Amino acid sequence: MARTRRQVAHPYIPNSVAKTKEEMLDEIGVSDVSELFSGIPNELRFKGVLNLPKPLLSEYILRRHVEGLLSKNKSCKEYLNFLGAGCWQHYVPAVCDEISSRAEFLTAYVGDTYSDLGKYQALFEFQSMMGELVGMDVVSAPTYDWASACSSSLLMAARITGRSQVLIPRVVNPEKLWHMRNFFRSTVDIEVVEYDHETGQLDLEDLEKKISSKTAAVYFENPSYLGFIETHAAEISRIAHAHGALSVVGVDPTSLGILAPPSEYGADIVCGEAQPLGVHMNYGGGLCGFIASRDEEQYVAEYPTFLISIAPTRRAGEFGFGWCTHERTSFYKRERATDFTGTTQCLWGISAAVYLALLGPQGLRDLGESIMERSHYAMKVISEIDGVKAPMFSSVVFKEFVVNFDAAGKSVRDINKGLLRHKIHGGKDITREFPELGNSALYCVTEIHTKEDIDRLASALKEVLK
Repeated sequence: MARTRRQVAHPYIPNSVAKTKEEMLDEIGVSDVSELFSGIPNELRFKGVLNLPKPLLSEYILRRHVEGLLSKNKSCKEYLNFLGAGCWQHYVPAVCDEISSRAEFLTAYVGDTYSDLGKYQALFEFQSMMGELVGMDVVSAPTYDWASACSSSLLMAARITGRSQVLIPRVVNPEKLWHMRNFFRSTVDIEVVEYDHETGQLDLEDLEKKISSKTAAVYFENPSYLGFIETHAAEISRIAHAHGALSVVGVDPTSLGILAPPSEYGADIVCGEAQPLGVHMNYGGGLCGFIASRDEEQYVAEYPTFLISIAPTRRAGEFGFGWCTHERTSFYKRERATDFTGTTQCLWGISAAVYLALLGPQGLRDLGESIMERSHYAMKVISEIDGVKAPMFSSVVFKEFVVNFDAAGKSVRDINKGLLRHKIHGGKDITREFPELGNSALYCVTEIHTKEDIDRLASALKEVLK
């Protein structure tokens, strides 16, 4: 923008004041803003004028504009929600919001112990409680989400074993599989293992057929993406170990109040999603992945993420908290790093720590039992509707289950549109993800769903399917 052009001073952008802009240009010895873009070839520059709306200079008008945009969304406060598939609606106790909203947590990004005012201790508590939950000694600082934690875990396995292949179940979330393929690029090959179409369980014969001396790790999730509990978990780990591969397990931590931790059925590395632990669903956010393992040098040395550790200080009885083995990370090695860490979800890790401390072991058990009772009741009443089969698989499920509508005469897309008229978000349409399952949707039931909520869903489904 030339200095001679009339400029608007925007109330939310201090440097938009004309005089301030001139002072900045004078300071760097530039006569016109366009000179700052001289490195961009002329043929790549936009020559016209962008068709942008006029700036909203009133805070009140801006607020009305943003609220108008947001009102187009139908939130889960207004609508009853049965969507899950990686981001689940759980109850968030008020204390989680109260503590995570404290200024020293909310505004601190990375910094160090002197500026983060207790954030490192809070993250250490997160790591400690997550380690106890999954039965492991070492837990990473929060990663961006489960997909990134999973991809990093499998690259860790490849570096530890010196091998270049991983085996992934066919029933993994396709979006997570795409993330892995992009993350691995040409360094690690992915081989997909089939599943039993009656039970959903990993096909052990296909696993035995595909595993080899090239296999770095066998990955599976418990519960699976489609909701069923993998009862062959110990056998999968045994097969992996028999071929010199690692067992990498993905978990939903809300299930661990009633299921054995992965360490008890042979997991070497555990990853998962901490969003169910006191973190609200957000528009594209609110996710919080983690990685865990035994406290052995070969594992710890390959973590790409931050680790927070504890140490005694000069004053007896007091402790300090800070980064552990920082020299293994890309923050230290830069371009020489074998892997990279980026933005972490520290705020959500703190929320998860508050949630875990609040519930304790008995609270987590109560949570798991409550989810099991509600999800099984939901399957019972939905299965009584003509043309509907729930669940699709014969295995025991936790929180999520597949509902098939092949005999109902309507597509999942049309059914979900009909449910919206009843102010209900139906299950995730998985007909394109798993075409072999026919006209099916993945439904999610958690502790927030009452008997009345589930009965309302069943009644709405009957109405939509008429």
